[in-house]
Amino acid sequence: PNAEMSFLYGNNVLKSGMARITESMPQYAGVVVYNMSDIPLGFGVAAQTTDACRELEPTGNVVLHQADIGEYLRGVEDDMF
Repeated sequence: PNAEMSFLYGNNVLKSGMARITESMPQYAGVVVYNMSDIPLGFGVAAQTTDACRELEPTGNVVLHQADIGEYLRGVEDDMF
C-alpha cells in the first residue's frame, strides 16, 4: 500500500515496493504498473532488466514513473485553488 501511494503521487517504483515482475523484461521497456488487486495504476519505463532487478538493492529504481491515475485528480485540485 505504501509503494502504491508513492507511485500515485508521481514517484518511481523501488524494488522494495515490487511484488511481481514480468520475466525477460528488457531495460527501457514500457510497463504497466498494477496494484495487488490487478487494477492498473499507471505506466512507466523499466529502469532495469528482470535479471538485474533480482540483484538490485531494495532502494533501487525498478520502474521510472511516466503517468498514473492520480494525475487527473492532482490536476483538478490545482485548478480548484
